[in-house]
Parts: sequence; C-alpha cells; structure tokens
Amino acid sequence: MQEKVILTTTCEATSFKRLKKFILAIQHLIAMFGATVLVPILTGLNPSVAIFTAGLGTMIFHLCTKKKVPVFLGSSFAFIPGILAVKEVYKDLRYAQGGIVVAGLVYVLASLLVKKVGAERIKKFLPPQIVGPMIMVIGLNLVPVAYKSAKTNLLISVTTLSVAVGIILFGKGLIKQLSIIIAVTVGYVLSLALGIVDTSIINSAKFIEIPRFTLPKFSFGAVAIIVPVVLVVFMEHIGDITTNGQVVGKDFIKDPGLDRTLLGDGLATMVAGFLGGPANTTYGENTGVLAITKNYDPSVLRLTAIFAMVIGFIGKVGAVLKTVPAPVIGGISFVLYTMIALIGVKTIKNNNVELNIKNIIIMATILILGLLPSYAGINIGIPITSTVKIQGLSFAAIVGVIMNMLLNKQ
Repeated sequence: MQEKVILTTTCEATSFKRLKKFILAIQHLIAMFGATVLVPILTGLNPSVAIFTAGLGTMIFHLCTKKKVPVFLGSSFAFIPGILAVKEVYKDLRYAQGGIVVAGLVYVLASLLVKKVGAERIKKFLPPQIVGPMIMVIGLNLVPVAYKSAKTNLLISVTTLSVAVGIILFGKGLIKQLSIIIAVTVGYVLSLALGIVDTSIINSAKFIEIPRFTLPKFSFGAVAIIVPVVLVVFMEHIGDITTNGQVVGKDFIKDPGLDRTLLGDGLATMVAGFLGGPANTTYGENTGVLAITKNYDPSVLRLTAIFAMVIGFIGKVGAVLKTVPAPVIGGISFVLYTMIALIGVKTIKNNNVELNIKNIIIMATILILGLLPSYAGINIGIPITSTVKIQGLSFAAIVGVIMNMLLNKQ
C-alpha cells in the first residue's frame, strides 16, 4: 500500500513538472512572438518562415552550446535597414537572404577567431564609442519608415503606441515583457472594429500549410550592404550572453564559451537566410522571462523552439500576421525603433565613454554619415556597382572603425 502511495505521488510530481515546463515554454513563446514576427512584417519576409527558422535556429544554437545556455533566438532588428535597402535596390528579397547567409558565415568565422585569439583582442576594435552610435543609427534610420506607416491612420497608430508606452512605463513582470504583443493586439482589434482589416486572407488560408521557403540569391552589392551590421550584432551578442549568464548565475562566456555561442548564432542565421527568414539573434525578452520565473532550465527553451516550429506550419496564424494593418505596425515601430536608439545611448553611458574631442569626432561622424541617406537624401559612400554603394550604417561603421584606429591608436 505504501509503495502505491509513493508511486502515485511520484507520478503526480512528474506530471506537475511537465505541466510547469509546458506553461513556461508557452510564456517564452508569447514573450518572443511579437518581436520575432514584426521583423518579417516590416521587411516583407514571410512571418511563418520567420517563426519556423527562429525555432530551428534555437535548436541549432543549443546543439552548438552543449545544451547549457537558456537562450531563444528570434528575428534581429539590427538587419532591418539593410534588408529594406537591398529590397529597394534589387526589388527581390532573395538577395537580402544572400546577405543574411554571408552575415551568418562571418559570425561563424568570428567564432573561430575568438577561439584562437580571444574575445578581448577583437572587442578592442569595437569599443562603445563606435558600437553606441551605430546602434543609434539603426534605430533612428527606421523612424521615418515608422512614420510613413503610422500616418495612414493616426487613431490606430496613436492607440497602439499609447498602449505600448503605457505598459512599458507602468507594467510589471510578465505583462511588461508582453508589451509588444498586447499593444499590437489592441491595435488589431481596433482596426477590425473600423473595418480596415482584409479578413479574406484569413478565411482562404489553410489551417495546416507548409511555410513558403525561398532560396537566396547572391550579389556582392547586397552582401556589402548587409554584412557590416555584424559589427553591431557581435557586441549585442556578447551583451545578451553576459546578461543571460548574470541572471542564471553562470559565466556562459567561459562555459560553453563565446566561440560556441557565436557559432550557434552564426549557423542559425545562415540556415534562416537559406530558408527565407530574417537573421537570428539572442532575445532579451526571454532573458526577462527567466528573471521573472526563476526557472533556468535550457530544455524549456528547446520546448519553446519546438512550439515555434509547429506554429510555422499553421497557415491561419501566418495569414493573421499578414493582415496586420500599416498603422498598427507604424505605432508599435515608433516604440521599438526609439528603444533601439536609446540602447545606443545607454551603451555609451554604461561604458563610461570619455567625452574627449577624439571620441566626440568619432561618434559625430558615425551619426552624420549613418543618418544622411534617410534624413537628407545624401548618399555618400563607396561605389560597388553602377547601382549599389556602401552607404548609411555600413559606410559609417567602416569609417568609424578606421577613425578610432587612427585617433585612439586602437
């Protein structure tokens, strides 16, 4: 009798653990969902493919990192300006895919370099006085894009924006982590009420549908536009992995090692590019969920990845995402792009960058060169072909690195 009681108790405990893991995985999925699908919606990539490649990329990352790091990979906002620039020039997103594939390859090569020479030697070429302004350029360059979408219906865009800002300022815990998806949902419901959502796409979509995977095309010009963004996301990766480790109480930079986390991120991005998804990056939203739940089991994130891959095959979900109206996207984009710019400011502040004349010149040069195309229509850059040149963020990054080497002897 006693053995039966013990067995029953054990089974109940096991069932409870499984249910808890399931709930935690759902929380992570919801936390990353809004940002992950927003990138393809903004750029024109397929949302279903983005969700699937985020899940697949996460599984690849966990295999590369010995299943030790509780990380989920989602769509990277840093690549949005490059994707849009390639789309405008080539009129074909598959060339942007090619740039993403090569960017992932650069990440893989960086992982090998880190393993050989160490992260510190590489980081000295990307000090905060370069990375901070570059992050600011990424966010500020996208503000005009957000305004263009927002002005199509100010009632909807302002409502979406207000809900997001309200939750960010006054929300707590998981609710704050879900600010994007809650704001988009409110904006979407309002759009439905005003009759500006084309529901025919949802009605005609199949419940189960294979995502529309597309193969990349390669062009040196497209690669030259997208790949320099790696300079920013390299530092973003280090920051995210460090923060994740601080929350968990482990040093993931040492074990399993920065080279392994970079390798996982790079391979995941390459696979995403080959299938038609955006570049992957480690997601701060999921680190926030870890901090809230105090559950640091990496297997929970792998379960989240499986859920994401399954959702990628649910056609109705992809159809709903495709019908998100422009003013909803514009409203939420204002929040996201402003937050990206503020991260750049915080990078400068938190690293105590000395505001001497040399650093001021470097930072001002990066900001000016990076913002000229979007705000002044001046396209200073390095010609690659008759129609393509390295300009904007890419050109600013190259000039910034060279100036820092010359002025600060780094």
